[in-house]
Amino acid sequence: MYLGLDLGTSELKALLLADDHRIVGVARAPLTVDRPHPLWSEQAPAQWWQALEAVVAELRTTHAKALVQVRAIGLSGQMHGATLLDAEGDVLRPAILWNDGRSGAQCEALTRAVPRLGEIAGNLAMPGFTAPKLLWVREHEPEVFVRVARVLLPKDWLRFMLSGEAVSEMSDAAGTLWLDVGARDWSDELLAATGLTRDHMPRLVEGSEVSTLLKPELAARWGLRDGVKIAGGAGDNAASAVGMGLVEPGQGFVSLGTSGVVFVSTDRFLPNPAQAMHAFCHALPRRWHQMSVMLSAASAVSWAVKTFKFADEAALLEAAASVALADRPRCPLFLPYLSGERSPHNNPNAQGVLFGLTHAHGPAEIAYAVVEGVSLGLRDGFDTLRLPADMPLREVALVGGGARSVWWGQLLADIFQVELTLYAGSETGGALGAARLAWLADGGAVAEVCTLPPVKQTLKPSSEGADGHRTRHARFQVLYMALRDQFR
Repeated sequence: MYLGLDLGTSELKALLLADDHRIVGVARAPLTVDRPHPLWSEQAPAQWWQALEAVVAELRTTHAKALVQVRAIGLSGQMHGATLLDAEGDVLRPAILWNDGRSGAQCEALTRAVPRLGEIAGNLAMPGFTAPKLLWVREHEPEVFVRVARVLLPKDWLRFMLSGEAVSEMSDAAGTLWLDVGARDWSDELLAATGLTRDHMPRLVEGSEVSTLLKPELAARWGLRDGVKIAGGAGDNAASAVGMGLVEPGQGFVSLGTSGVVFVSTDRFLPNPAQAMHAFCHALPRRWHQMSVMLSAASAVSWAVKTFKFADEAALLEAAASVALADRPRCPLFLPYLSGERSPHNNPNAQGVLFGLTHAHGPAEIAYAVVEGVSLGLRDGFDTLRLPADMPLREVALVGGGARSVWWGQLLADIFQVELTLYAGSETGGALGAARLAWLADGGAVAEVCTLPPVKQTLKPSSEGADGHRTRHARFQVLYMALRDQFR
């Protein structure tokens, strides 16, 4: 039995996985985000621990016999968050999250300081990444910066609490801008540019390796056996890929979570920073991945639900689906940049826009515009992927909470003009991937563990309306370019 823990932005999820691939139990605990100033996004790490205690308590109540059989724990989590500890291991300030946009000026400074940044880290400097956050803290909170003894990513802070050891793994570390992604090691040059050294960094392992062991006192309190291993784990998207069995070159997915992601596995380091495409290490040794990220995907739908008084996300999607194909060209256009944007614009100042409203537009047309705008933004990201001729795109799955809507999935297939596959259990991707990495750390083989789930549905792109989608996408891109300078 294996326990996967997925520390997301809005919830922490725990999943029990049997070694016959059965998901035995799932528990969730909600999380909240603090936004004390414009562009800021923070969470108190203590909230993460409270959530972990809650999900373990629930599993003890509902699946005590399974919990005591757990041999290893895997960790997945939101990437890039800066969790700052002092020499005693105490948290110095709230963690600055992946969707925090305050460090735009520090990104420019880091780029000037290290002209080879994209070559080493495989990525442009963006406010979401960890290194610019530390430059911001050094400039604006110097009394905090001088006390920083260790910087941990969110899931790795949980590992620290679970084990007492500071350890990270390649896929999450690749999102800090401190890793030499091709060499899979910390870069002294990048660390020095932010006033840090290797002493501030956790030890590195591969995601499928044993990183440390669970504290005996926690095992006793939670009803687990002694000597439970903790796998390296993965950043949330790499973990989702492992959970869906998408680990071979050319396999990928589109994720409709809080953020929107287009992800494809590769067998080599293939950076393309010019278009704000991410090149990260995968959670398995000698594997990498390309990834484009938009900061507001399902979160833009949640915003529209609240703003336009829909009953829930399902009601908004039902309203959007009611707009006939022939009427879609007359709908407003929506730029979904509610938290700035990464791929392909790398613009923390980008803002959301509803353009072209008339008296003829009601809730259904606005709902369609929002869902379409997220989809067009994802298409922009998809277009940044650059795979070599010997590594064709083999498979694209649809995952994340938004994948529950087959209508939205079909819209994406039509806009991308790519076949999308819906797999059973896709909504458990990160936690399932964490549990699978625990299985691998316990001696499982990749071929045995990283299998593809059963196919629920295949969404084939329709040629009907394809010209209309292309026209709308072109207008969407022109609208952004026309407004780009105004966002400042």
